[in-house]
Amino acid sequence: MRFSQGSVVRGSVAGLCALLLMSGCATRSISDSGYPDRSSGYGRPASSQYRGELTEFNVLGIQPTAVVTEEAIREALDKRERMTLAKNSPVMLVQSGALIPDEAMVTAFSQYYRPIVFSGVPEEGQGKTNYAGHLRLAAARSGSEKLMVYWGILESGRENMSTKVVSWVPILGALVPDENQHMRIRLKVALVDVRTGQWEMFSPEPFKDVDFSSRGSRAAVDQAQVAMLKEKAYRAAVTQLFYKFSS
Repeated sequence: MRFSQGSVVRGSVAGLCALLLMSGCATRSISDSGYPDRSSGYGRPASSQYRGELTEFNVLGIQPTAVVTEEAIREALDKRERMTLAKNSPVMLVQSGALIPDEAMVTAFSQYYRPIVFSGVPEEGQGKTNYAGHLRLAAARSGSEKLMVYWGILESGRENMSTKVVSWVPILGALVPDENQHMRIRLKVALVDVRTGQWEMFSPEPFKDVDFSSRGSRAAVDQAQVAMLKEKAYRAAVTQLFYKFSS
């Protein structure tokens, strides 16, 4: 039993966004989206090789300790140009936290561009090196004039079937007998010009879903929601990228 982005989801989820933010509940990265094993804690399946996320500072070449002058700010504004991305051009594609981007993203991306997949697993000491420069150099050597890095989180909440109250909490597996699970996905995308280092960021509209699960179907329902929301969000992100930067 599934409801997509219909009135039921909008009514029960949209009104709880503030509660979600205030409660500080746990979330999952799209790169660590397997169903949680209760023995290993929320969001970290026992078999996970997840090692964390790339940071915006590293990807975009922002050095927090660097001295910033008014002249440098004015120069950055004066040199800024409109970014464009030609259809079918090669683009180095990086999913933060993942060895390779999700297949659903590669499929969606391939409809408009030629993805050159690259690791988004953070390296030790990346904050002490010019990590953004290394990414741009790798992209340049692949023949890509643009580099796209994306981040994403999955937020989940459970609705008790008897009280109809949604509690946005970490998913603990088969502890609740019957419930509706609400889930939403949010993405953030950075497009970097390899030649100049200029960049732009955008966030597609979040996607939401609610699905019923019983004690024995928690994991299957959870992963079906994850896969469905990822596919929708990835398609939306690539479509927005295409129309926003078409030359």
